[in-house]
Amino acid sequence: MFFWDYTFFLLIPPLILALYAQQKVKSTFQRFSRVMASSRQSAAEVARSILDEAGVGEVRVEKVPGHLTDHYDPRKKALRLSESVYSSSSLAALGVAAHEAGHAIQHHQGYAPLYLRNAIYPVANLGSSLAFPLFFIGFLFSSQGPSILMDLGILLFTGAVAFSVITLPVEFNASNRALKILHQGGYLRDKELQGAKQVLKAAALTYVAATAMAIMQLVRLLLLRESRR
Repeated sequence: MFFWDYTFFLLIPPLILALYAQQKVKSTFQRFSRVMASSRQSAAEVARSILDEAGVGEVRVEKVPGHLTDHYDPRKKALRLSESVYSSSSLAALGVAAHEAGHAIQHHQGYAPLYLRNAIYPVANLGSSLAFPLFFIGFLFSSQGPSILMDLGILLFTGAVAFSVITLPVEFNASNRALKILHQGGYLRDKELQGAKQVLKAAALTYVAATAMAIMQLVRLLLLRESRR
């Protein structure tokens, strides 16, 4: 059966990287969630201050359920912080809050990669849902060469890969903005900044792992397509 073909081995390195990244984020966040910032400002307060100073006062800072469910919603202009971050004054919490504020500032300033990512999101979302079913239906029922369904699946998944690739500069830029703001705004001292930096660096690794997995999945589909020639 095609489910047990050699191309599965391509997924092992990015899978290992993804597992490592998840563990790295968890351990790093836990470590620096126990170290409080000397300013004693909560993550919500820091996020609100950063947004106001950047002229993005219309963005609301809200608390949402869950752990590390923090995100910025550009449609509703809401910066949402998880329960473990919102009221915390830890280095980890302030780093996460500043990172999400960085996304809000990107949106406010018209940061091109962010707008490009948002523009292709519908295609990427559709691609991640339909690409594999379409491809493997085409794979199963094709014997005289690559089928239209296989090509359509690859095309849709290419959109998902593009979304993942474009996400990298968006996330890296938000983290760089966060660290610069935390330092220049006096929210964290020099030694404290290193803790926030480690948290954001670990978080960035998860996006790198996701992109590596997406690229290898695409390579796998292309190899399977060629095997039908």
